[in-house]
Amino acid sequence: MNMQEYIQEAEKVLLHTYNRYQIVLDRGEGVYLYDTDGIKYLDFASGIGVFALGYNNKEYSSALKAQIDRLLHTSNYYYNVPAISAAKKLTAASGMDRVFFTNSGAEAIEGALKAARKYAYLKDGGTDHEIIAMNHSFHGRTFGALSVTGTPKYREPFEPMIGNIRFADLNDMDSVRAQVTDKTCAILLEPVQGEGGIIPAEENFLKEVKALCEEKDILLILDEIQCGMGRTGYLYAWQRYGVKPDIMTTAKALGCGVPVGAFLMTEKVAGSSLSAGDHGTTYGGNPFVCTAVEKVLDLFEENHVVENVREVAPYLESCLDALKEKYGCILERRGVGLMQGLVFDGPVREIIDRALEEGLILINAGENVIRLLPPLTVSRANIDEMIDILESCLESGEE
Repeated sequence: MNMQEYIQEAEKVLLHTYNRYQIVLDRGEGVYLYDTDGIKYLDFASGIGVFALGYNNKEYSSALKAQIDRLLHTSNYYYNVPAISAAKKLTAASGMDRVFFTNSGAEAIEGALKAARKYAYLKDGGTDHEIIAMNHSFHGRTFGALSVTGTPKYREPFEPMIGNIRFADLNDMDSVRAQVTDKTCAILLEPVQGEGGIIPAEENFLKEVKALCEEKDILLILDEIQCGMGRTGYLYAWQRYGVKPDIMTTAKALGCGVPVGAFLMTEKVAGSSLSAGDHGTTYGGNPFVCTAVEKVLDLFEENHVVENVREVAPYLESCLDALKEKYGCILERRGVGLMQGLVFDGPVREIIDRALEEGLILINAGENVIRLLPPLTVSRANIDEMIDILESCLESGEE
């Protein structure tokens, strides 16, 4: 079948919950993807921040193939060696103490919310505790994750959500304090908001939120699902500021293509929250996905992935800043590391469509922001190629 025939077949059988771009991707190599017609694309989305190592990494693939031949699944009634190894490496790298492996980022958020509520329940026996989340945040599509997602359009068709959720504004400490009550058990935020428009939390704000949490024995939950795993130039974005969470979520690049997430916590929270029977998953933490996690962490270290982010990110920022100065339609460049956004004076879908036609994959973050999330192995030459295509699209849009 040709590409259009594949698309027609897909529309007959897949539930239409995505307005997909009209290409069918077939394979990848490094920072490039190829469709079923053999057309090549420079990928500056990396599967929404998933493929940190780029495509077709031989060492990663070999590790997974070897584990397939050994053991895929056991259930969590038993221990397995890859889960133990992955947990040791992930806790050491993240600075956290305990980990629970999930199947996705949304499930990691669900577990984090349950842990926070159980922690509060064990303190006072109450079941009416509140969680403060941020406006314009995005945490996932399941009911719990959706309940703390701070964009009403995502929640409204599915209400009522889970109760006792309050919303404050990122980088506005007064708005956070205004939502705190004697029932507040946790404050949840993304160190860099992704879907909300690539908005970094300010260092002082994070430190003040942490101080407030310590003062009132409120748990700080940081969602590092998109901004974690090296994307900001640190393995986890909170490490940039030294603001350690009580609970942290991670996913996306954690498995570099294999569906796996995790929530982690300090020993203090682990000892006074979830216990046997409180939480579980059939597939989470199985030998296959944990082999992926372990190998990803090994390759990050061996290939100096975080160091590459620190080296090339300033160059990307300078190139994007130069575009902003040249084109009046670009209002702002914001972001951290290889998680960047260009804010435009109007919708960006047409620009993204033109870029795709010219062999560049970009995604948006809201109507008017182009989001750039390249593989963390990206080079200056790749950045130059991206800028040339994007500039061509901007020029053609002004004609």
